[in-house]
Amino acid sequence: MSSNAPRHTALDALHRSLGATMTDFAGWDMPLRYGSERDEHVAVRTKAGLFDLSHMGEITVTGAEAAALLNHALVGNIATVGVGRARYTMICQEDGGILDDLIVYRLAETEYMVVANASNAQVVLDALTGRAAGFDAVVRDDRDAYALIAVQGPESPGILKAVTDADLDGLKYYAGLPGTVAGVPALIARTGYTGEDGFELFVAPADAEKVWQALTDAGTPAGLVPCGLSCRDTLRLEAGMPLYGHELTTALTPFDAGLGRVVKFEKDGDFVGRAALEEAAARAEQNPPRVLVGLIAEGRRVPRAGFSVVAGGEVIGEVTSGAPSPTLGKPIAMAYVDAAHAAPGTTGVGVDIRGSHEPYEVVALPFYKRQK
Repeated sequence: MSSNAPRHTALDALHRSLGATMTDFAGWDMPLRYGSERDEHVAVRTKAGLFDLSHMGEITVTGAEAAALLNHALVGNIATVGVGRARYTMICQEDGGILDDLIVYRLAETEYMVVANASNAQVVLDALTGRAAGFDAVVRDDRDAYALIAVQGPESPGILKAVTDADLDGLKYYAGLPGTVAGVPALIARTGYTGEDGFELFVAPADAEKVWQALTDAGTPAGLVPCGLSCRDTLRLEAGMPLYGHELTTALTPFDAGLGRVVKFEKDGDFVGRAALEEAAARAEQNPPRVLVGLIAEGRRVPRAGFSVVAGGEVIGEVTSGAPSPTLGKPIAMAYVDAAHAAPGTTGVGVDIRGSHEPYEVVALPFYKRQK
């Protein structure tokens, strides 16, 4: 088998039996859709969807100085994360450029799980391993130790309750607890990437099919459907959530991306990129960088990543993500635009779609917020 052959998740045979359209994603063969991506999207917004996210990269950090290592390696203050809680953060280069955005779960007093994007898992592993020098902590590649299944949507708590005795009502957003799902051990996290309530279940690969099937059996009466990566992208776009490689890159600092709030200068000790990020923060104060905004089409043409945003014949920005929005019924996009054109309601803004300047309305992100 050549090293270029795509990797398969523990649920690969199941996806194929369900008739999924498969695609290569970050070196993994992943389900793009099972039927209509629009129907899958609507199911998550109104009922529930089931996702295989086993391509994500899990890295475990343990030891007496695990928190100190993570505080040094990442821009967030990981030492203040309580056991059983999770935090969104980033890992940056020495020059402040974003290597990846991450979720860090504190599993025990001296044990953390870092979840990286599939495309960056090796980069993050290498960076954490390199940055661990001198710390009493061990960085372990646990990508093969977990399958990751997400159930997302308003019906997801009821569906998951049918197959677990864990206290889901007491489980807050961005928290995780060990429990059993369908009789097998799982880390149950109230996290997701859809803008809906939902859960992400970290289980042993050998148990993945059992968990998927139990959730399918419990959820089908409530309208749960299997969902592919295509609708995951439109769901996160409507929810205004950044995607690495689109809204976040090594060419941008968290301050350029409008996410300076994740950088915690007040934490103890130095951290990788601190000096560059302090400069980036000062620069952003003096001279506001381009702002990430939402764009809603007045017409039907769909903007794509890399298309220019224009106003008055000048290029004022660039689309980072674009797609038809099933919820709004119109094409939408996220784009970085000059601060002068970033206010919601700004008129005269268009997207250059193959030479034609299509009119767009500037709106605040997110496009969609679930009802509490």
